[in-house]
Amino acid sequence: MAVERTAINPVTWSVELGFDQGELIAGHTRTLYCSGQTAMDEEGKPQHDGDMAAQVALSLDNVEAVLTGAGMSLTNVVRLAVYTTDVDLLLQHYGVLAARLGAAGAAPAMTMLGVARLAVPGQLVELEATAVD
Repeated sequence: MAVERTAINPVTWSVELGFDQGELIAGHTRTLYCSGQTAMDEEGKPQHDGDMAAQVALSLDNVEAVLTGAGMSLTNVVRLAVYTTDVDLLLQHYGVLAARLGAAGAAPAMTMLGVARLAVPGQLVELEATAVD
């Protein structure tokens, strides 16, 4: 059975920003809960200190690596939590995130939260995904 995704948007302003208010998922057989991914290299060393756009891009690369390991892609993401130490700075670079999701045809339900800090000093953004197929 194929995954059936139905966007639930009682208001539509979020669609222009690249996310749905909700996604009703039916017919899925697997669910992947992806731990928060930051701008870390393969050895676990933080990258791109102070560069929000580069950290968003690498964090997404790391999310995609986990998805690939499960035989999935960004297209399978139905929920994305975005944690940042600087909401205003992230909003300036939101296009990096929106472009990648849009290119994948993904508009997951999304939450963005400002936090005092992330677990690894110097990290500005952390992405936590849920994916289904």
